[in-house]
Amino acid sequence: MRHRIVTVLLWLAALVGVTVASAVAGSAYSNDYEVPGTESGRATAVLQEAFPGRGGDSATVVWHTESGDVRGGDVERRVTALLDDVRSLPGVAAVTGPYGPAQPAAADAPAGDPAQARTGAEGTARAQGTAPQEAQGQNTQAQSEQSQNAQAPGGAQSARDQAAAGTAAEAASNQISADGRTAYATVTFDGLAEDIPETQARALVDTVGAASGDGLDVEVGGTVATLAKGGGSHTAEMVGVAVAAVVLFLAFGSLAASVLPIATALVSVGTAYAGISLLGHVMTVADFAPMLGLLIGLGVGIDYALFIVTRHRKGLKRGLGVAEAARNAVATTGRAVVFAGATVCIALLGMLILRLNFLNGVAVAASLTVVLTVAASVTLLPALLSLIGMRALSRRERRRLAEHGPEPEVPTGFAARWSAFVERHPKKLGAVAAVVMLVLALPTLSLRLGTSDQGNDPASTTTRQAYDMLADGFGPGVNGPLTLVAEMEGANDRLALNQLSDQLRATPGVESVGPVAYGGGDTAVLTVVPDSAPQSQQTSDLVDRLRSDVLPAAESGTSLDVHVGGITAAYDDFAQVIIGKLPLFVGVVIALGCVLLLLAFRSVGIPLKAAAMNVAAVASAFGVVVAIFQWGWGSELLGLGRAGPIEPFLPVIAVSVLFGLSMDYQVFLVSRMYEEWLETGDNRRAVRVGLAETSRVINSAAVIMIAVFLAFVLSGDRVIAMFGIGLAAAVALDAFVLRTLLVPALMHMLGGANWWLPRSLDRWLPRISIEAPESREPARARIAPQRASGEGELVP
Repeated sequence: MRHRIVTVLLWLAALVGVTVASAVAGSAYSNDYEVPGTESGRATAVLQEAFPGRGGDSATVVWHTESGDVRGGDVERRVTALLDDVRSLPGVAAVTGPYGPAQPAAADAPAGDPAQARTGAEGTARAQGTAPQEAQGQNTQAQSEQSQNAQAPGGAQSARDQAAAGTAAEAASNQISADGRTAYATVTFDGLAEDIPETQARALVDTVGAASGDGLDVEVGGTVATLAKGGGSHTAEMVGVAVAAVVLFLAFGSLAASVLPIATALVSVGTAYAGISLLGHVMTVADFAPMLGLLIGLGVGIDYALFIVTRHRKGLKRGLGVAEAARNAVATTGRAVVFAGATVCIALLGMLILRLNFLNGVAVAASLTVVLTVAASVTLLPALLSLIGMRALSRRERRRLAEHGPEPEVPTGFAARWSAFVERHPKKLGAVAAVVMLVLALPTLSLRLGTSDQGNDPASTTTRQAYDMLADGFGPGVNGPLTLVAEMEGANDRLALNQLSDQLRATPGVESVGPVAYGGGDTAVLTVVPDSAPQSQQTSDLVDRLRSDVLPAAESGTSLDVHVGGITAAYDDFAQVIIGKLPLFVGVVIALGCVLLLLAFRSVGIPLKAAAMNVAAVASAFGVVVAIFQWGWGSELLGLGRAGPIEPFLPVIAVSVLFGLSMDYQVFLVSRMYEEWLETGDNRRAVRVGLAETSRVINSAAVIMIAVFLAFVLSGDRVIAMFGIGLAAAVALDAFVLRTLLVPALMHMLGGANWWLPRSLDRWLPRISIEAPESREPARARIAPQRASGEGELVP
C-alpha cells in the first residue's frame, strides 16, 4: 500500500508484456491423446516409422441429392465446378473426388503418390470423426498397387497403367453411396490443423456453402472444417463479467468497490491467458486449456477479491482507517484466500501423478491462472483499495458513519434467521440436504467415458450435417474407421495378413475392410470400418473383440504382430488408462486436502466432513453433466448438440477443479466459525455466528461464479460447455445445499467433537493458521483451564 502506484504499474506491465510476447510467439497447442505403452500408441509409433513423412490434415466435402443420382449430368457439372473452385483455394494441396482420379492442386502428383498414401494412413490416426475411410483407403490402395507392381519382375508399364486406372475407378466408386444419392470428396491441405490459418478454413466452408440449393445439399466436415468455428467473440466472458458486476453492485452499493474485484480478476486472468499460450511452446497444452483457465480464473478471481473487499468494508464500518482496514482484511481473509488458492492448485497439480502429457499441460496452465489470481488478490487489490479510499463504502454508508460513528455490525435479516433455523432443526434439514445430493448423484452411476465428435455438434452446423449425411449414405462407422498396423518378417506373415482380411470381413461388427497398404520396411496398414458409430459401445466392443480373439488367432504360428489403432481405439485406450488411475488420483487429492485442513483448523472432524462434502458435490455435479450431455436432457435446446459420451479427461480435470472450489467455501465458512470458537468455546454459537456472517457473502460469491461458469455455455465448444455446466452445478449445490445447510447441520449435531484433536497429534503438527491473530490469546487463556481440569481435548 505504501507503493500502490508502483504495484499497479507492475501488474499492468506484466499484462502488456506477456500479451505482446504471446502475440509474437503465437500459439502451439496440441491435443495429443497418445498414451505410451498402449496398443494404439504402439500402432501410431509403427505407423509413423513406416510412413515417415506427415501429410496435411483434410476436410470432407459431402453432397446429397433428394432425387436422381449424383452421377447425373447436372449434379456432376455443379460439383465438378465446386471442386475446381476448392482446388484453387489457398492452402489446398489435393482434391480427391468420385468424378476422376486425385487432382493435385500445385504439383503433378500421380494418383498413387506415396505422399498421399501417407496422408491417408496417418489421417486415419489423427482425424476425429472426419474424413471417411473410403477416401483415405483409395490412397492406401494406390500405394498397395504401386508396391505390388514394383515387386513384380519384368512388369510392363502398360500393366501398371491399367492397374492404376482400375484403382482410380474403384476408388471413385467407393466415394458414392450404394443408392447413388450421396457422395464426397477429400480435400487435403498442405499443413497440419494447428498450422492452418482460420481464414483458409473459413474460405473452404464459405465456398462449399455457396454451392447448396436447387435440390442439392453440400456440406463440409473434417478436421479443417472445425477450424472455421474460430475462437468465438468472447461473448461468454462478457456476459459472465456483466452479471458479476451487477451482483457486486447490489452487494456493495458502491460502484468503486464493485469494479475492484472485476478489475483484479481481469488483470490476473488476462496475464495468465497469454502466459498459457507461451506455455504451449515448452510443454504439451491442450487447445481448450486457455478457455478452461479463463473460466476458472474469472470465477475464483472475482470471488477471492469479493471476500477481501467485504472484510475491508467491515473494517471501515468499525471506524478503522483505510490502510488499517485493508491490512486487517489481507491478514485475515487474505490468509483464507491464499490457503484456498493453495488447495485449488494442489488439487489441480494432483493430475501430474497420472503421468499423462495431455493432462500435465492442463494442470500447470490452470494452476498458473489460480496462482496469479491469488497474487493479484493480495497485492493489486490492496493497492486499489488504498486508491479509492472511503469510496469502498456507498454514499449512504459513509454518511451514516459520519453522523453516528462506528456501530457494531450484528448479523440481521434473512441470514441471521436462516442460521437460527438451522440451529433449531439440524437433523431434519440435514436429511433433506442429503436426499437432494443423493438424487442428483444417481445419474453418475451410468457415466460412460468416450469421445464426442462432429456427430455431437449442434444440428445447424455444417460439420454435423456432413457427418449425418455420410452416416446415412455409407453407414455410421465410416466416420471413425479403425487402423490395423502389422509388423511382418517374411512371406508367411504376408500370407497370414492376406488371410486376415477375409477373417475381418466375417467378424461381427465389421462393415468393410480396406486393401492392404505396404509401407517402408516390413510394415503394412489396413483399415476396418465398423458397422456402428465411433462413439458407440458396439464399436468399443469390436476393438476388444479384435484384440482378444480375431488378431491372436491370425497371429498364431507366425511372427505377425498386428496392433489396432486409429482415433477410436486411441480414445478407448485413453479412457481405460484414466479409469485405471482415477481411484489413486482421487485418493491423493482428498488426502492432501485433508492434511491442509488438518493443519489449518487443528481438528480431525473438519477435514473428514470436508472430504465427504466435496465428494458429494463432485458426484452430484457429474450427475447433472451425465443427464444433459450423455442422456441428452435438453442438450439440443441449449445448443449443445446431440447426446454422447463424456470426454475421458473430464472426470480428472473436473475432480481437480471441483474439489478445489468446494474447499474454498469450506475454508471461508469454517474459518469464521473457528474464530468464534476460539473466542468463546461455544460450538453452537460458533456455528450460528459463522453461518450468519458468511452465508450472505458466500451466496453472493456463488451467484457470481455460477453466472461466469454458465456463460461459458455460450462459447459453442462442447468440452467447455461440459466444464461450465458441471462447475456451475457443483458451486450451486455446494453453496446453497452443502455449506449453508448440510455442513452447519452436521456441525450442530457433532457439537464440540468438531474441534477434537488428539494431544499426541497436536504436538507433532506444525502450526499454521488462517484465523484472526487477535483471537488466539483469548482462546488460549480460556481453554488452558479446561485442559488442566481434564474437560476434553479441545486444542486451539
